[in-house]
Amino acid sequence: MGLVASTAEEVDMVEVGDRVLVESEKVGSVTRSGVVTAVDGRLITVRWDSGSQSVFVPSAGSLQVTGHEPAARKPASS
Repeated sequence: MGLVASTAEEVDMVEVGDRVLVESEKVGSVTRSGVVTAVDGRLITVRWDSGSQSVFVPSAGSLQVTGHEPAARKPASS
């Protein structure tokens, strides 16, 4: 899964649990990696490997899906 435009108005976004790489548009900035934790329309929330979190609309070509993490298991109730 990645950003794939099927029509001018329709965009297939990433899914919760996707592992992504996001390249910065700023010269000299590093590529960040993390896991998508929420998707709301075009807005995505990513928990970065550094522990911080961002909500943003990725620009064209800046986001690459590299895998998918399994959903966290809920503890069994007693």
